[in-house]
Amino acid sequence: MNNYETVFILTPVLSDAQMKEAVEKIKGILVAESAEIVNEENWGLRKLAYPIEKKTTGFYQLIEFKANPKTIAVLETQFRRDERVIRFLTFRQDKFALDYAGKRRNLKASKESGKEN
Repeated sequence: MNNYETVFILTPVLSDAQMKEAVEKIKGILVAESAEIVNEENWGLRKLAYPIEKKTTGFYQLIEFKANPKTIAVLETQFRRDERVIRFLTFRQDKFALDYAGKRRNLKASKESGKEN
């Protein structure tokens, strides 16, 4: 099993419930394909670098997971079929990206625990 990271952008016309439902659908596909979800981050509504389908903003979502390479084909097929997804990028993490992702998660966790106190 390899480590992967996928970032996808959902169309900004979705309600909060519709956005969460779309993310749960993607996570459900990963779980059905026996992938292990390591981390999930909702980056929220952000401005796009350039207009896509006449939209200038989108909901960004990041998911880090461990899966077999065959899972990526299934996942990306689903991204292409889902009209709510306007862009996506999935890549295999090498050891340096994996170390960086772990440090980023630890830093984020320490900042959140600092806010609680």
